[in-house]
Formats: sequence, structure tokens, C-alpha cells
Amino acid sequence: MSISENAPAVHEIVPVIHPSVVDAVDADVHRICTRYAARLQFHGWHHVSFVRSKAARFAVLNGAEVSVVETAALVHDVNYLVRRNSSAATGRRLRLAILSRAGVAPHVAGWIDRIVVEAEMATRGRDISLEAQALSDADTLFKSLPVTPVVLAHRYLEENGIGLRELAEKICGEQQDKQDEGYYFYNPEAAAMYTRWATANLQLWQCIKESLDDADVEELLDAVNAHAVVAS
Repeated sequence: MSISENAPAVHEIVPVIHPSVVDAVDADVHRICTRYAARLQFHGWHHVSFVRSKAARFAVLNGAEVSVVETAALVHDVNYLVRRNSSAATGRRLRLAILSRAGVAPHVAGWIDRIVVEAEMATRGRDISLEAQALSDADTLFKSLPVTPVVLAHRYLEENGIGLRELAEKICGEQQDKQDEGYYFYNPEAAAMYTRWATANLQLWQCIKESLDDADVEELLDAVNAHAVVAS
């Protein structure tokens, strides 16, 4: 008997969601993001594709179900099409409709919806599922990128119809406690690689919040905004 005949059988891991179905979700979300690009200045396809890529990597690292995490990443921010500045749960009906069109089984679609809500920054806790951890780490990383406040913060303001103070208070209020309590990132590799960026980002937004209480800064911003109105 040969060595190969003695070797244990290797079983291929079958994904919960078939790749063709993930592709169908991808195509549908891409179509929606393209159609409504003007409304999704921050949470558009650039955000979705980044989060999907990183979430899949974190899912491999932490043992989560990769196809489910990828699909959750694709539909995690559709709530911003339903209502500006809204919670993840607001997008449930649209999220489930997209998943249904692609052929995702109803019980899996419900699982994905729960993952999306579970991973939301404002309400997530220390002990969430591995799938929610992978999605959260990817979405959190996008928020922590050094380029995000420089290139994308103004797009968030415009997309959601809020002011700089409200955004600074939102970021500090939702994120600082996770940083302080040690679960800003769940994956150890992500924490090792990106905590420095996250710390700098939170310090920046804390400084922005403090600066807005300075009367001279307030006057400066009023002048900038007045100039922008005249220029337009």
C-alpha cells in the first residue's frame, strides 16, 4: 500500500455562501453604489471594497466563516441609503432584499444582518462573534487610516448632513471607550499593526473637539464657511 493510500482524507472546506452568490451580492451592491455615488460620498464603493478585503483577511486569521464575513461587509452600510446618519439596523429591509436577490438562504441572510448590527461601532461590546469581530476590525481600520480625516472626513459631513463638532463628538464618544478598554481591535495582529494609527486618530479628533470651544477658532471657521459660500 502506498503512502498516499495511508494518508488521511483531506476534506475541502465548503463555504456557507457559494462564491457565485457572493459575486452576485458584490455586483448588486456595486451597481447601487455607482447609481447613488453622489449620496454615498464616504460610504461608497471605495469604502465597501476596502472593508470587504480587510474583513476577509481578518476572518481567515480568527477562524470566522469567510464567505459570510465577506457578504456582511458588502451590505454593512446600506442603511446610509435608507436614511442619513442612521444606525446599521435601519438598513435591514434593504440588506435582506439585496441578499434575497442574490440567492442567499433566508436563515443565512438573517445571520448576516445580525453580524452587521453586532459589529456596529456605537454599540459593539467586548464579546461579539468571530464574524462580527472580523467585520468590525475592517470597518474600524478604515476609520483609523491616517488618510481618512484628511481625504474623507468632509465627505462624511456632507453625506450625513452634520457639522464638524457633531462628528468629533460622535467619534470620541463612540470609539474612545473601546480604545481605553482594550478592544478597539479584536484581532491581535490588527491591534499590533494599527493601534498607533487609531490612537493618533482619536487624539486628533479630541483636539478638534477642544479647539471648537475656542472663540477665535469658531470665528475662523465662520470666515472659511462664508468664503466657501461666496466662492460657490
